[in-house]
Amino acid sequence: MTNETVLCTNCRHELPLTQYHLDSNNDAVKKFYGKIEVEHVSAFVYFNKKGIVQELIHNLKYKGHEEIGVVLGNWYAEDLKELKLKTNFDMVIPVPLHPRKFKERGYNQVATFGKALAEGLKIPYNSSVLYRKKYSKTQSKKNLLGRSENIENIFDVISTEENHNKHFLIVDDVLTTGATLEACSRALLKIPGAKISIVCMAMANS
Repeated sequence: MTNETVLCTNCRHELPLTQYHLDSNNDAVKKFYGKIEVEHVSAFVYFNKKGIVQELIHNLKYKGHEEIGVVLGNWYAEDLKELKLKTNFDMVIPVPLHPRKFKERGYNQVATFGKALAEGLKIPYNSSVLYRKKYSKTQSKKNLLGRSENIENIFDVISTEENHNKHFLIVDDVLTTGATLEACSRALLKIPGAKISIVCMAMANS
């Protein structure tokens, strides 16, 4: 209909919102208990197989529909602003792709989501601090042990004094085991005084 962008009104109403940003002890943050220290973890919607969210993520990730990330990022930024979390975050950091993967896909699927969040929260977006130093195949079909073994030590940081004592907000598409985000966090925590928060577009229902 007129004035509808990317998502029709019906689908907007049917999106399974998590409301995790209202609960500091949500299921997303529990994935990192005993592993890394995080300030905040939330995901915008639940990811269910064959649901609306799966279709959105698939079209964003594999079909070049980067505008989906903009819509979700703009929407979630409003939720996060209501909690005044913007005063805690200093910089939005996307989970990076390896240059080979970036060349294959042509874009990082979380970039538009991260940029929309950064704009909404009025903080910088930076895709150069964290980088992926090892190429790895998709994690989606690996079991938890396999993911953890393959994901360790594949990220690193380019740290300057400007990035010391910063609160980094890492953004990703779907939170599953948390192994990738844990590895990203460990890399960023090498920066003196770093604090970590995590926001994802979706969280897989387990």
